[in-house]
Amino acid sequence: MDVKRKNDTGQILSDREIVVSRIVDAPRELVWEAWTDPGQIVKWWGPEGFTTTIEEMNVRPGGVWKHVMHGPDGVDYPNESIFTEVVKPERISFSHGGRRQGDAGVRFEATWSFENLGDKTGVTIRMVFPSVEDRDRVVKEYGAVEGAEQTLVRLDVLLSKGSA
Repeated sequence: MDVKRKNDTGQILSDREIVVSRIVDAPRELVWEAWTDPGQIVKWWGPEGFTTTIEEMNVRPGGVWKHVMHGPDGVDYPNESIFTEVVKPERISFSHGGRRQGDAGVRFEATWSFENLGDKTGVTIRMVFPSVEDRDRVVKEYGAVEGAEQTLVRLDVLLSKGSA
């Protein structure tokens, strides 16, 4: 049974969720392009020190996104997602599967929301896991909360410099 709690904006969350938000110093259209363009997403996707190789990225409902995140320690993290909802420029949802080489992997449903704040964009990542245990394992073993926060910082830095 999920225990309901609220985040700092009053949204009701379950214990199966991770929610991370940041205000990005760029208009929503630029944030959308940085997210949906494979040439741009490789410049900021993942925590500090990670690089990303895109194998396939078809941003549309039913489209596949295959990529490998390369950790600074040389460990690879193959990922495969299926886009379930794409509402330009408001929201992207996908079913995600990823793993560390040699690991059983993780699955979750992700939604990235983009709120128009004029010359800035409120970006919210919401990940919903099959169970509390799955969420807790990803937080502990993968550093999911810190990784999501660092990913948003990397996006913000890239766009605020205008180098996307």
